[in-house]
Amino acid sequence: MRYCLALDLKDDPALIAEYERYHEKIWPEIDESIRSAGITNMEIYRIGPRLFMIMETDDTFSFDRKAAADAANPKVQEWEALMWRYQQALPMAKPGEKWLLMDRIFAL
Repeated sequence: MRYCLALDLKDDPALIAEYERYHEKIWPEIDESIRSAGITNMEIYRIGPRLFMIMETDDTFSFDRKAAADAANPKVQEWEALMWRYQQALPMAKPGEKWLLMDRIFAL
């Protein structure tokens, strides 16, 4: 399955550069948490402060299971707190929401 998600960064060139540096080599525990959730491929693109994530998953993936596993993983919680220094919710996000699932409106 393919999922596309969006999130914004704080519009500060220095913070954006730091965020990108963290993603040049993510922590091994974060890599493991992504892969063990059934995510087989993940890419993040940026234009200005807007981020776009493409996530490919296998049949074992579930957003609810991933959220529960992340909540129970102190290293993931540490990473998420660190990343939130650079990120900001999209204007339409509900309190506590970060990455928002996008709707596909066209396919060729």
